Amino acid sequence: MTTKAIKKEATEQKHEIRPTQSLELLKELHILTRDGKLNQDTRRKLKQVYHLVQFIEPLLQEVLDRKDHLTLVDHGAGKSYLGFILNDLYCKLQSKPSSIIGIEVREELVKRSQELAAKLQFGNMQFLHLSVEESLNSNLIPDQVDVVTALHACNTATDDAIRFALTKKAKHIILVPCCQAEVAATLRKNKSSALKNELSEIWRHPIHTREFGSHITNVLRCLQLESHGYDVTVTELVGWEHSMKNELIIATLKNLPGKKAADRKAKLLSEVGLEALADRFI
Repeated sequence: MTTKAIKKEATEQKHEIRPTQSLELLKELHILTRDGKLNQDTRRKLKQVYHLVQFIEPLLQEVLDRKDHLTLVDHGAGKSYLGFILNDLYCKLQSKPSSIIGIEVREELVKRSQELAAKLQFGNMQFLHLSVEESLNSNLIPDQVDVVTALHACNTATDDAIRFALTKKAKHIILVPCCQAEVAATLRKNKSSALKNELSEIWRHPIHTREFGSHITNVLRCLQLESHGYDVTVTELVGWEHSMKNELIIATLKNLPGKKAADRKAKLLSEVGLEALADRFI
């Protein structure tokens, strides 16, 4: 590599990696190569990370404009990719670092996250091996949290995160749902007998059953959140290329009247033959 090329690469990296970021973390997340460099693929991944955080940072700041500290819970955290990135880019920089709690049912992933947080000296991060029910009542989690995230929480794990957020009266909820199979299975089961009108043509073919099931699941989730007084925005998480599931749902608690949304949700469940799942979206 020529001297000119080396200088160009150094300049690009200087502008793309923020001075406060942990290079060790970026290596652990495979955003940087082991020798601390960005290649074309990792540069694209870093831009994707920034894109996601751009949606979340203003919500965190809104909370911190009212108080000096916030608690964020990443529900169904997996490898805690999102939690680590948010902490590195934002939470650890506060005068009183905000608390991040990762909840995960797979113990090996919890241990791995605990070890990485200790290695990086991220003392404001906590990782808990808890079931959904345990997370609702654990004395390790505050009775009220400020922000709940669930990134690519598969199938009903997104609904579990919503239930947790509603129980904890979260101010902001950020969801990127994934693999919505439960509703599609119910539509498939009821296809031949439950409905007698033309509406069922929307999901008569198997591929349409899958796609419509995924879509209607998120529609019902939005109505559920609105029925609890949340203002809901749905957008596309552009650039998150490692998954085709890139629908981003952002809900902010504003104590809005929820009866109309609850009524629409009940009517929709009835219209498409999903009354059996009413408790899932209560």
